[in-house]
Formats: sequence, structure tokens, C-alpha cells
Amino acid sequence: MPRHTAPRRAAGAAIALTLASCTIGAALPAAAAGDSFFTRIATVPAYLNAADPAVDSAVAEISSASPDGRLVYSTDSAGQRINVLDISDPEAPKPLGGVGVGGEPTSVYATGEYVLAVVDTSDGDFANPSGHVSVLHADDLAPVATIELGGQPDSIDVTTAGDTAVIAIENQRDEEFTPEGGEEGDLPQLPAGELVVMDLAGDPTTWVAEHVDMTGLPGLDTPSDPEPEYVSINPADTAVAVTLQENNAVAIVDLATRTVVTSYSAGTASVSGIDTLDDDHIELTGSITDVPREPDAIGWVGDDHIAIANEGDWKGGTRGWSILDAATGSVTWDAGNTFEHLAVSLGLYPDKRSDAKGAEPEGLLSATYDGVPYVFVGAERANFVAVYDVSDPAAPRFVQALPSTPGPEGLLALPERDLLVVSSETDDAEAAVRASVQLYAMGASSPAFPTIASADVDGSPLPWGALSGLSTDPADADRLFAVSDSAYAPSEIYSVDTSVTPALIDSSLTVTEAGEPAALDLEGIAARADGGFWAVTEGATGPENALLELDADGAVQQRIALPTEVADALGSQGFEGVTIEQGAEGEIVWTALQREASIDADGIVRIGRYDVADESWSFFGYPLEAASGVEGDWNGLSEITLTPAGTLAVIERDKRNGPDAALKAVYTVPLPDGAGAAVGEELPVLEKTLAADVLPALEAGNGWTQEKLEGLGITGSGEVFVVTDNDGVDDANGETVLASLGSATEVFGAAPVPTPTATPTAEPTATPTAEPTVAPTAVPTTAPTTAPTAQPTVAPSAHPTASAAPVAGTTPTRPGSGLASTGVESGWAAAAALTLMAGGALALGLARRRRTAR
Repeated sequence: MPRHTAPRRAAGAAIALTLASCTIGAALPAAAAGDSFFTRIATVPAYLNAADPAVDSAVAEISSASPDGRLVYSTDSAGQRINVLDISDPEAPKPLGGVGVGGEPTSVYATGEYVLAVVDTSDGDFANPSGHVSVLHADDLAPVATIELGGQPDSIDVTTAGDTAVIAIENQRDEEFTPEGGEEGDLPQLPAGELVVMDLAGDPTTWVAEHVDMTGLPGLDTPSDPEPEYVSINPADTAVAVTLQENNAVAIVDLATRTVVTSYSAGTASVSGIDTLDDDHIELTGSITDVPREPDAIGWVGDDHIAIANEGDWKGGTRGWSILDAATGSVTWDAGNTFEHLAVSLGLYPDKRSDAKGAEPEGLLSATYDGVPYVFVGAERANFVAVYDVSDPAAPRFVQALPSTPGPEGLLALPERDLLVVSSETDDAEAAVRASVQLYAMGASSPAFPTIASADVDGSPLPWGALSGLSTDPADADRLFAVSDSAYAPSEIYSVDTSVTPALIDSSLTVTEAGEPAALDLEGIAARADGGFWAVTEGATGPENALLELDADGAVQQRIALPTEVADALGSQGFEGVTIEQGAEGEIVWTALQREASIDADGIVRIGRYDVADESWSFFGYPLEAASGVEGDWNGLSEITLTPAGTLAVIERDKRNGPDAALKAVYTVPLPDGAGAAVGEELPVLEKTLAADVLPALEAGNGWTQEKLEGLGITGSGEVFVVTDNDGVDDANGETVLASLGSATEVFGAAPVPTPTATPTAEPTATPTAEPTVAPTAVPTTAPTTAPTAQPTVAPSAHPTASAAPVAGTTPTRPGSGLASTGVESGWAAAAALTLMAGGALALGLARRRRTAR
């Protein structure tokens, strides 16, 4: 049976979804009086600070700031450098380059006139670990001193007064080594790690590393090999908390005596309602039992409690974070499954990590802003930072989530400037996944992220992601339908309430075929006015592309293949959108192919017209913009939607993201009034007009500009939306952007007004005495009464011949209107089509007031 979740209104014969218990999702907390929120204000790619930004990989794992908060120093293990960012103007940070430190820096701390970088020089020799502290001048990063540590360092912290530094010497295990009597990766693996304490008085060349033994402590899994991971000094500057991750333990060291005063196990947790299978299906029915927490980062909540990020490394990881009593280790509070559920609600859950450690909380920061104590927790695999008010350590209150680039490990508080700095450690230039330093400013009255999230249904958030198409909901003027692509299986149709902020996915419908859940590559959806859908599935090869007719329950009624000659000329990039025209002769289904077929001219991609009554295909050509010429880049279509103005709107985009993104736009073409070219005939090429440049909208969040602008839809009330596909958080940062472009009238122009029928000049004839025997000879249509001009039979130049006027109040920065947005795909059937057919003008004003869900 198809799976339906959450309540929605059914209308007549339109799509009916089974009712369920639905509440506001975990991503939408109730705001407390006086809450102030963080907003992302800048993103700086880490590679801009590389020795050669054009070719070098670079990361920004851990960051520290100068005492005045104007410079940020970041570790770049890929480049073996410490890099610098000038954030004097936090909305326009300036990369200042960096300096080599003779190994892989694992952490950094700026204090006074110096920058202390802890550096791993082991070069993969686990049996002979080594490392040092590079002391650099803060102003120019000139080397001052090098202090050998006698082992491989991991993290560093410095007292508030700047007089003492503590360094965790991990001497990490070799995950491929098998110790005697153990299994591969097991402990012990000597030499044992320890803690280093340094007095920072006087000339750095005189500083000495003092070693604190941490072997044989109570509460450890393997006491002979402690492997210290992370250090944090308490607010009173009297004690340091140390996580011993693989040992699932925490030690508290007295800074005055430099001795361990207590150590204890971080304990175990049993967590239910999570996904534990890597199967492309997020299903929150799994559980883990008595699993060690194995904390990574740690921070103090006052002087009496510690917060730990339960990432896991060896035997454990409990998918959340905890607050412990610092003296005893007793659990004051534990996140349970709420951190995982937050990732799911945000569409950021990484299913490929389900059989490992899920969202993987790794980084953690404790800091106070405007008198309110907060804990920030970074999800290494889900690419967000969760913010909690910990005024009551026994009951932390979730405040908001902040989107990040992949691997947000470094969390740096600058409360004196109301800033938060997040640095990320994942960089893969080949996959276009890049590390960055991102800045967030505190002070907003409401959060800017997310723009779309899911509701809780029967106690769990509705799983979603990889949104690839949008459609009007004929039964509800404020709703859209959305679909996900092959990132997830089975395929789902989501119902999206756009009348709340953020937009809320509150129900889903599983697509079935032959009575079984279907694993399709849905790239477009169009709801039919009388119930059911048309959808397109792309597939890995041309012949796998299909137009699908679905009933109101999401069951596939028929598969309609492309003509063989067209299908065989496609690669892996085929169908990308579908929309419906209620034509004079019946239902016409329009489709968009993403890229050129090999049988067509370069730069011309097909728009398909399927006549449902005749069961026939014909085609038109669409002229693509010229691509950048950069290796791997191309331009293609991602959506098609019939507009109330009587045109076809498409999304055209490039293959690039981040600062390289250049083309994310909505264009329109005239709606042809008849069939196009049959297979083998020359394509009539449609003339396109720019309706909206969507790049400004994608850049408005000051994050990493998303590549896949995939959906374009128009609500029944006439609001135009676009949405991005987050690729299921696989080789992508995962952030989904849903944006409104404004009213359909603003974006596409006014709807055509049918020519009124002439007023009769004579009295009507007598009423017939019998039923008529001949059917009417004409059927009203939505098309204009004037036929469009002939279409060109050859491809136009690479650039459009006309551009839409910008929306009032905007200044185009590229060809187009400079509108903010994300895509939505829609079959403008139902209300719009019926209104036009009746001769009435569709009211597209957005008079309704938005209500905000919290």
C-alpha cells in the first residue's frame, strides 16, 4: 500500500491523502520572548587562502580569532598552513593568505601577540608519532619558536588570561593495525597519549611542554592507551576537561597542580526512532542499544557541567549530544534522537551514513551572547550547526539551525562582535564540494533558515530531500506538490504548505507500480485538475526515460516511452520536467529534456508535446545559452511549467556552484498552438524570453550558491516558487533553497483575456422542442485568440532575442530581473485553466497574509 502521512484537505475527486497526526517539526521551534537569531552574512571559500588558489585544495578545520576579533586564523591540513581572514567588515571578509607550519596543523589558538598552531608531523607513522607547537607573530605570521611535543597533537585551549595552554596529545590509533589478541583497529596501540600543559610567560623560545600522564585512569575502555581528543578550560580557568574519545571517557585535570582529579565513563545510550540502514530510504524505525557515547568535542556549561558531542570513533557514537555533571559524570540531559530528527526535518539527513553514525555530531562550542548561555553543535555529515539555549542545563532549548558547507568542525564565538564563525573541513574540488569559513551575525528577529522543512507526523519528522520538481495543487491555492529523484527510494510525492514560513512539508504519497513501491528517478510532477498526476522519470539511459500517468493514490497507470530514435539519442540526462495544457482537443502534456540529443544541433534541446488523445509525440527546439567552456560545465533545462500568461516557462541552468555559478534563470517561450515536428523532421525552434534571473535569490542567503535549480511551480493563488535539489546530501552541502519570485503577473505578465462573444442583435429563436443531435463544434481553450507568429526553423544565436523587464525596485546585475528564487514545477491546470476557459482573468495578487509556523 502507498504510504500517506499527515493531514491535508481533499477536494472533490482531487488527490486524497490519508489523515495522520501532524505537528510542527523539530526544525521549527517555538521562539521565546526576546530570542535573537543568527543570520549567515558571508561565506569565504578556503581555497582562496591556498598557496595557489587555482589548483590547491584547502580546508579550514579549526579557527581562532585575534583578541580584537578582526582576524581569523584557520588550520589548513591539506596545505599544511595557517591561513588568515580579515573580518574587520564581517560582510566582506578578505583572505590574506597564510604560512606553512612544517606539517599538518590540527588546531590553532590566537592569544596576545602570538598565534599557537599545534602541528602533526607524524606523516602517517602511527608507531612513532610526533608534533610541535609553531609560535607565530600574530601580525605577520612570522615564525617565533617551535616547541616539540613528543607526540601527535589534536586540540589546544588557552586560559582567559592567556597565561597557560593545554594540548591534547592523542597519538591516534591506526585503524588498519591489529594489536595482539584484538581485531583490526582495536586498542591498545602504543605509545599512549597524554596532556601537555605550557606556561606562556616570557619569551616563547623559553616555553616548555609539561607532560601530564593519563594512563591507568578509572572509567576508560583501555586505560593503557587513553588517546586524548579534545580539551576545554572552564570559565574559572581552574580546570580542563579532556575527552578520551575511543575510551568513551572524560577526565578533569586541575590546572594548578596539573593532575587528574577525576575521570569517568561517558556512559552508554540507547536510542530509538532512527535510521540504521544505508538503503536510500530514510525510515525512522531503527534503534541502537547500550552504545558508548565516545565524545569528540567538549565545552563547559558554567563551572559545574560539561557538554559533549557524541560523535563516536571506535565502538560507539550515539547521534546526539549530552550534558554531564562535571564532577561526577552523571547525565544531566541527553539529546536522544532529537539531533537526528532535526537533520531529517531540515532535509539534511545523510542516508548513506545510516549504518554508521548518522548526522555525526562532532564540533561543539559553549559561549554566552547577551547574557544567554548557548551550546552550538556541528553535524559533520549533515552540514548544519544546531543552536541551543542552555540557561537550564537540565532542559536545553533548541533555538535554530544554521546551514554550513560540508564538515562544520570549527566553531568560534565572537560575542563581543555578535558574530559566530564556522569553519569546515571537507574539500573535494573534483566533486565541487569545497571547504569554507562562514560568518553569522546575531540580532535577527527571526531565522532565515530553513526556507522549507518537514512536519512531525505521528511523533517523527517526515523524511524528504532531493526535491526535483514542483506542481500546482489544484485543490489548495497555497499548496504545491514536490517530488524527489533517485537519491531516495521509493519515490515520494510531497505536499508543501507555502502559506507558512518556512514552507512545511506535511504529507507524502509513495509512488507504486504493479502494486509495489516504485524506485524511480522522478524529475517532474504535474497535478491533474480531476485527480492524479503526470510525472516524468529520467533513468540512467535514454530508453529508461518515461512519461508516467499516476492515479490519485500515486499508482502508475501507464508508462509512455519516448520515440525510439529520440530515446536512443539521449545519455543519462533526459526528462527534467512536465506540465499540462488543457487544449482545445483535450489534454496536452509538455515535457522538457535536460540536454541535447545526439540527433539534434548543438545548443538545441527538445521540448516534447504529447497529445493524450492521439497518443502521439511531437517536438520543438529550445535554444540554450552558450556554456562557459570550463571543463565539465554545460547548460541545460531543469523544469517546464505552463504559466497563466499562456506561455511555457523553463528553468535553464549551468553545472556550476559556489562563486562559479553563472546561469540560474527562468525563461519563457510561446505556447505553440499545434503539434511540432515528428521524429526525423527539422525542429521548429522557439524564441525565448528571460523572465527571472534566479542567481540573486540563490546568493541572498550568503552561503554556497547551489548548483541544481530544479523546480518551478505556481500556486493556485498565483505565487511563483523555485527550489533546489540537494542531491540527498551526497557529495553536496545539502542546503535546500525554496524561494518566491513574486506573483505570476510580475514574473510572466498578465494572463490573456479571451475575446468576448459579440452581443446578439436579434431576438433568440424559439426554444427547441427536442434534444440537439449534433455536438458543439468548438471547445473553449486557454490559448490567446490570436495565433502566435511562426517559429524559426533554425537555431537562433546563443543569446535570447528579448528580455523581460525587471521587476520594479530591482536592479539587474546580469541579463534579467535580478529576482530572488528557487524552482517549482507546475502543471497549471485546475483553477487557472478553468478561470481562463470561462473568460475571467485570474487574480494573481498576493493579498493573503502569511502566517508563520513556530
